[in-house]
Amino acid sequence: MTKVSPEVDDETQTQAVLSVSADVSFASNQFPKYKLGPDNQILDEATVDSKGPPLKEVVAQETEQLSEQHRRLSVRDLASKFDKNLSAAAKLSDEAKLREVASLEGHVLLKKLRDALEYLRGRLGGRNKEDVEKAISMVEAMAVKLTQNEGELIQEKFEVKKLANFLKQASEDAKKLVNQERSFACAEIESAKAVVRRIGEALDEQERVSLTSGKQEMEEMMEEIQQARRIRLLHHPCKLMLKKWAEENKLSLYALGDSGNLGSIIRLQPCSEEAMELSKCSIQWYRLSSQCSRRELISGANKSVYAPEPIDVGRILQVDIISNGQKSTVTTACPVQPAVGLEGYVETLSQKSNSEFSVVISQMNGRNYSSHSAHLLRVGKTRMKLSKGWITKARDAYSSTSMQICGFRGGGNLAAKSLFWQSRKGQSFVLVFESERERNAAIVLARRYALDCNVVLAGPDDQASLYLL
Repeated sequence: MTKVSPEVDDETQTQAVLSVSADVSFASNQFPKYKLGPDNQILDEATVDSKGPPLKEVVAQETEQLSEQHRRLSVRDLASKFDKNLSAAAKLSDEAKLREVASLEGHVLLKKLRDALEYLRGRLGGRNKEDVEKAISMVEAMAVKLTQNEGELIQEKFEVKKLANFLKQASEDAKKLVNQERSFACAEIESAKAVVRRIGEALDEQERVSLTSGKQEMEEMMEEIQQARRIRLLHHPCKLMLKKWAEENKLSLYALGDSGNLGSIIRLQPCSEEAMELSKCSIQWYRLSSQCSRRELISGANKSVYAPEPIDVGRILQVDIISNGQKSTVTTACPVQPAVGLEGYVETLSQKSNSEFSVVISQMNGRNYSSHSAHLLRVGKTRMKLSKGWITKARDAYSSTSMQICGFRGGGNLAAKSLFWQSRKGQSFVLVFESERERNAAIVLARRYALDCNVVLAGPDDQASLYLL
């Protein structure tokens, strides 16, 4: 009988174990502690897991917290919470994959360990062989236990994947809800903006219509007043007064050579050899009120000729001649008649933003102007401008309280084509137009635009009330 030396057996066992464990990574540096129960069932001792609670508990806790907060979260907060939970589920899924890898390594380790023990069982005998067989039983039990754990791991992995899919779907639904609410909010904002815009346009339209209707009503009222004035001029008491003045004209030493139409010149002429020369007489022109009840002095009209302006239409004109201390009065035979076609011409010009006229400066600040070059007079809706090329002589708005405009009252053969314009205090011009129609149209337009600016443009020392009748 051969005696087996313990030293040889130990050395052989050590070589066998070392040859098995050379390519295996152990999770621990000591063999796990197990107890065998009935039917060789492994009973593992309770160990403390330092890595935190199990995966099921984490998932259950997150789900419970999500359910509790779901009702009181806003749509945006709910979407954010779903995203966080989705990240947590992804993290848990990654942990489950790591555990699956560790389980696979455990199977490899157990297989190699069992092969080593089988190898030892064939080499050993006696009590050592019984220990090896016992160890083989424990390894097989550990393999069964590992298989059970793998089943549980697969179930947990399925639950985690299911929860991740649920959270992903919930997150997408929350995002859709957020986008839908945002779309509804944007639509409401756009609708509110549209309502505000429509209200603003309606207010602007109402204001424009109000201004237009007010202006139209004022024009209609002025037209009615003008028509009433013309009617009054043709009837009592002016009709009787005209007969009286006609008798006085027959006895006067002077006479008026023209009945007086707008655009013409009324000339005072002596009609008797006893009449003194007009250059030696004092002359003053007047216009009578609409009812011929009073005379209104025409400031500056003290020459033997006078060119009626638009404000004189429908009025009777008178002129006083004082010679040798005696006064003689001559009256026009009928009211001043309007110029043919002037009204239509003015309406055509009023359609433009600016009306331009070619003029020549005859006087500037009361003195004769040496240059007779052409200038451009612009009559706009808010201001008037006199210029020559890029040089501006005058430019003032109608709101200027010192602006005046009227026909030229200083006599001369060009009086019917001339007007007086004071742009501001200390600056005045006498402008000669190319025709009588342009001169009268410029006066009418300037007064109309000024009236739109709540300003009455009158001549020197004229009563503003005359231009509203």
